[in-house]
Order: sequence, then structure tokens, then C-alpha cells
Amino acid sequence: MPRLVALLLLVTGLGLAQGFRGLALYTPYPSQSVRVGETISLPISIKSFGLPPQSVQVRVVEVAPGWKASLLGGGRVVGAVYVLPDAEQSLSLRLEPPQRVQPGTYRFRLEALGSGGARAELPIALTLGQVLPKRLSLETELPVLKGTPTASFRYRVTLRNESDQDLLVNLEADAPQNFRVSFSTAFGGQEVNSLPLKAGESRDLDVQVTPPRQVEAKPYAVTLRALAGDTRAELVVNLDITGQVELSLTTPEERLSGRAYAGRENPIKLVVKNTGSAPAENVELSASEPSGWEVKFEPDKIERIAPGAESEVTARVKPSPRAVAGDYMLTFRASADGASTSADYRVTVQTSTLWGLVGVALIAVAVGAVGFAVSRFGRR
Repeated sequence: MPRLVALLLLVTGLGLAQGFRGLALYTPYPSQSVRVGETISLPISIKSFGLPPQSVQVRVVEVAPGWKASLLGGGRVVGAVYVLPDAEQSLSLRLEPPQRVQPGTYRFRLEALGSGGARAELPIALTLGQVLPKRLSLETELPVLKGTPTASFRYRVTLRNESDQDLLVNLEADAPQNFRVSFSTAFGGQEVNSLPLKAGESRDLDVQVTPPRQVEAKPYAVTLRALAGDTRAELVVNLDITGQVELSLTTPEERLSGRAYAGRENPIKLVVKNTGSAPAENVELSASEPSGWEVKFEPDKIERIAPGAESEVTARVKPSPRAVAGDYMLTFRASADGASTSADYRVTVQTSTLWGLVGVALIAVAVGAVGFAVSRFGRR
């Protein structure tokens, strides 16, 4: 039976609301608490229901003693608004308290008068002295991210002003040495260090944490902080940094050129460095050489290079015996654990002096043979 009565009341109420014809004057929060001495601006709306277009007079008919009340529209003081049928107009009510106002409840009343006797009232009550303390909060759905030192650690953070006061919020972070932390508004906004936040407002921020490339592979924590006077909120986000191998290849003098003799084995010293944050295991060496050449490595594999360490190997390069004098290009490579590097090395091939001496001897023999022939048979 009670449910049936409630249903009848609901249907009757909806019917009356649908049949309403006149003016509505309202604000979202007609009764609220504010700080002592604070000037208040309240949004005011006037809506017409089933009325012809008309000018509606708006005024403040009741003002608390000592207070100053102004109705503003378009940045000016107004006394009337023009409302179209079933349309809505917006105003702002500015309430300025007197000096030395005391805590308590203060009442105001607005009135809207249209043509044909249409009328609406809006009572407003402000209670001074009962305000919420300043309060901020920081939240994120993904506080732990995992990746290599070169990965992007980006956290989506929600900053909320949970008080009834507008706040200017400063942003800062405590991070390990050489870590860089930046704040920016969400969805590719500008980098910020502070931002205004209205009472009850929340903003999404993107926090980018960039670790140094040579950082050790292990978990790290970064504390994000939002400050507004003596009010603060903190949020700890974590980075689980995994190791990464980065190799480089050069010579002890960092000179990538040298000489070699055709047909001979020529040693070339190479240095393999691990500039990454994880040890390099089973580093393999290889080369791309010209046709007919031979390249061997001693050792042909490096078992382990610690992060920041290096290891020396010898490449024994043997140009083809038929190689002519000139410059040739070799490419050395080192690879391990998905990382690889290469270095181009220019080889200037020189032929052996023995072949030069043989050539000179052959020329001398030929010249001698011609001279002997001329002296023996030339007079006939």
C-alpha cells in the first residue's frame, strides 16, 4: 500500500511539472557556507516555461544588513533580461560582505517579474565561518611502471582540490639523483610547475620521469608532491628499471684505419665496450671482408662484459695474396643479448718488397739479355 501511494504521488508530481507555465529562478546551491570576509559570486538562471518572449525584471528584494548585492550580466550591472519561450538566461549575483562581518547566517532574496503576472522568487542563505579545511589529493591508476633506462615512464595523475576554496597549487618531486621529473597538463598540454585549481575541481596531469641512461637496473621510487600553502598531497610512483646491453666497438687508439700486407696475417686490436646497464653475455664477433680475405678473432667469443667495462680482442686479417695495393673496407661486428654494434675499418694493402726485388731482377736479366744479343749479333 505505501508503495502504491508513493507511485501515485510521483505520477501526480510529474504531471504538475509537465504542465507548469511561468518563470523559474534558481541557482545550483542556494544555501552554502563561505569564509568570513569572502566576496561571493553565485550563478543565477532564469528560465521561461510556455511564456511568450519577454523582458523579465530581476532585482534583489532582500539584502542582509551591511552587505552589497549586484546582479551582473555580460560584465555589467543589469536589471532585466530578455527570455525567449522555453529558453534560459544566466546572470551572476555578487555579494560583498561589510567590513568586520561576524560569523553567522545571512539571508538574501531575488525576484523575477515578467509580463502577464509571471513571477518567481529565489531565497539564498550564506553561513559565514563554516568552511572546509584546505585539502588536496593525488591519485594514479598505474603507480608502478617497468622498462629499460631508455623507456618512457609516463604516469597519468589526477590532482583534486577537495576544499571549498580556490587554490594555487605548486608541483614538485623527490627523485633519485640525475632523474628528471616534469609535469604537464594531460593530453599533450604544456609543461607546468604550478596551476590554479578551483574549489572542488580536479585536473589530470601527465608526469614524465626520465632516468639517466647509465642507471643501474633495479626498482626506484619517486615522490610527487602538490603544495598549496601549508596544505600538501603526496603520491609515490615506482620505476622497475630492467637492464639493457649497449655495445660499442673501436680500437685502443680509436683510429679505424691501418695497413696490411697482401697474403700475410695482420693483427688488429679491437676494444668492445658495454655502455649499458646489464651485463653482456656471450658476445660474438664477426666481420664482413673483401672476397678472398680471411678474418679470425682471438678470442672468437667474449663470455661476459660487465656494465661499464670493456674487453680487448685481436682480429687477424689476411688480405688475399692477389690483392693489389690500395684501400679496402672491413666491417667488424659485436653482438649479444639482442644488442649489436659495428665499426668500419679502412685497410691500406701494400704488396711485399720481395716481389719488387723479383721484378727488378727480372728487368735486369731482360736488359742483360738484350745487351748480350746486341753485342753478339749486332754487327752481322
